[in-house]
Amino acid sequence: MKNFENKVAVVSGAGSGIGRALALNLANRGAQLALSDIDGEGLGETVVLCEKIGARTVPYELDVSDRAAVYSHADAVIGEFGRVNFVANNAGVALGADVVDMTWEDFEWVMNIDFWGVANGTKAFLPALIDSGEGHLVNVSSVFGLMGIPGQSAYNSAKFAVRGFTEALRQEMKVARHPVGVTCVHPGGIKTNIVANARGMDDLGAPDEASRRFQQIALTTPTRAAKVILAGVERNRPRVLIGPDARVFDLIPRVVGPRYQDLLAPLNRLGSAAGRKLAKNSSIGP
Repeated sequence: MKNFENKVAVVSGAGSGIGRALALNLANRGAQLALSDIDGEGLGETVVLCEKIGARTVPYELDVSDRAAVYSHADAVIGEFGRVNFVANNAGVALGADVVDMTWEDFEWVMNIDFWGVANGTKAFLPALIDSGEGHLVNVSSVFGLMGIPGQSAYNSAKFAVRGFTEALRQEMKVARHPVGVTCVHPGGIKTNIVANARGMDDLGAPDEASRRFQQIALTTPTRAAKVILAGVERNRPRVLIGPDARVFDLIPRVVGPRYQDLLAPLNRLGSAAGRKLAKNSSIGP
């Protein structure tokens, strides 16, 4: 996809963070927008900003973990716009918990949104992307889809799954010669609200304080992230790394292989609180 002028773009998690930044960037490029989020208030703010730019923008309140709702959403978008050219499955949440302590409820909450939400959005919109004749799909993983981190087993599980799912899908599109590009995105620390909305971050203080501390160490703005993602789409990149920290996460397993697990594990023994803070401060996503 070389440009976004008059293309119909679908973005989930558009109420804040990377999703909002993608929507604004696409609006400035002349795209028509179908934006969704479970947060109706945040979504409404994004819609106002996009309409001020002049983009045709339609909001949809959506829980991406609800498969039937996602399929109904796809039908509604196609009914409204007649086609879909671009889909960014961006909605996500975070959880900090060791496997031994993690509840099944929290584990399933992360998987249902961070993985199944991506799978639901992909399956629901893929036929329309193929029919468009020029489609592109972006699935947002994380640097935690590149390397395992103590205290992040659920988030790792979801983001590694997104990576494998997306990389396989890209090959399937090529084998079948479908006109759909597929890109997996691995953000490093992005200055978003994901920590404020996360579970299991109690040792970092109240949600607002945890979010403030995370944004102090996050290296990349959502605006910059959106710019990098769309540049990757224009070049039909299979993988997009966002931020210098993402390049480090990508490099370590390449250099030392699975031995990184033994090399990094002692960091979590420096005192469980310090180690967990290191992992939880790195909770990264949309």
